[in-house]
Amino acid sequence: MPAPSPRKSTIAVESAKMLIESKAILFTDGKPFIFTSGLASPVYTDMRKVIAYPRIRTRLVDFAIETIETEIGYEALDIIAGGETAGIPFAAWISDRMHLPMQYIRKKPKGFGRNARIEGEITEGAHALLVEDLATDGGSKVSFCNALREAGQRCEHTFVFFFYDIFPEARTMMAEIGVGMHYLVTWRDILAVARGSQYFEKSVLDEVEAFLDHPLAWSAAHGGVAELAAKA
Repeated sequence: MPAPSPRKSTIAVESAKMLIESKAILFTDGKPFIFTSGLASPVYTDMRKVIAYPRIRTRLVDFAIETIETEIGYEALDIIAGGETAGIPFAAWISDRMHLPMQYIRKKPKGFGRNARIEGEITEGAHALLVEDLATDGGSKVSFCNALREAGQRCEHTFVFFFYDIFPEARTMMAEIGVGMHYLVTWRDILAVARGSQYFEKSVLDEVEAFLDHPLAWSAAHGGVAELAAKA
């Protein structure tokens, strides 16, 4: 596999700035966010906000293409596959820029008609890149990659714009199924940029760092779960 881009740190910093500016990154004003998993957090990532900022999303896609081509290869992919639902617009932008066909993957078969889980043309043996907006613990990525493989395609890489990178099992799960994780920015990058700005109180960022260091302990102490449920 090609080595990571030497520009990766620059891309991370610039991506962090854009996500903060577009308010895709939200910091609590005291009351923690509670995720669907039950995890309590002082921060929340809403990558869907990016679709409302054409200049920012264009630049993020520039960075995505550079990262994909450098870390995966220029002619290594045949299809771009977006995960339902948040990954679909991001996959569409990337497929358009890379001049590759696109699919999208349902979380489960729709239950009628063809009962399809993958929408779009399926090509036996094609190399598919799974694209999503973000990754937390990696569970949904495993499900989507398995769906692509069960359809007869290959899936050896996934790309996300934002990677939490605070749950070790995310990298472990990806490695176990032989899938490389590629991304633009992590929470540590966001925190570093936020500390260098004048927009956030130090006490808020200290609380964020405490969460990043021990997310499950922080969650349990603030009304959330103390462990994440295993995903099928």
